[in-house]
Amino acid sequence: MTFTEPDMLQDFSSVTLREARPSVVATERLTLRRPTLADVRTIARLANDRRIAENTRRLPHPYSQDDAAEFIRATAEPGSETVFLIEHDTGPVGMVGIDCSKPDNAEIGYWLGVEHWGQGFATEAARGAIDFFFEEFEDGHLYAGARVTNPASRKVLEKCGFQWSGVQLHRFLALGSSTPVDCFRLSRGVWASLKSWSSARRMR
Repeated sequence: MTFTEPDMLQDFSSVTLREARPSVVATERLTLRRPTLADVRTIARLANDRRIAENTRRLPHPYSQDDAAEFIRATAEPGSETVFLIEHDTGPVGMVGIDCSKPDNAEIGYWLGVEHWGQGFATEAARGAIDFFFEEFEDGHLYAGARVTNPASRKVLEKCGFQWSGVQLHRFLALGSSTPVDCFRLSRGVWASLKSWSSARRMR
């Protein structure tokens, strides 16, 4: 969660859902799809950077191809986490996912390869995943967090309509310790208001 984005809130737009789960979500520049074992090498290369791991709670460092394969196999099992590989021009640039393992406490998370920072991809991918979540699930809220030392990720969440709800301590695997995290919440009502400002449409 370490990104700088140029997008404005009114650009919460251009997201189309092509089909129901398992699905592909298309935004203006990106495609969000389920990762496969064919993506292992690329995911491992992108994720193997301490700057990413230190801002993502569950990402180890170093991050190997075995880690990527284990992760992909886990996401393929029936469960409560929806994970998308983010593609730009047919090449993977990062990941975005929504963890619904805790009832009424679904949480979005994301990361981008360092070479893809600063291009607005995090905001665009997050908006695509948010649309998917509220259109496919009945939850009233979606939650998120960003390290207090990570203002770029906070900016992404605020551009997506999330509202700050406090600070908590969360453990980060790569750090081997807990660290303060800004917590955010996005209500279905706020999401619906943002969507009403855009030209987004859903396709089956």
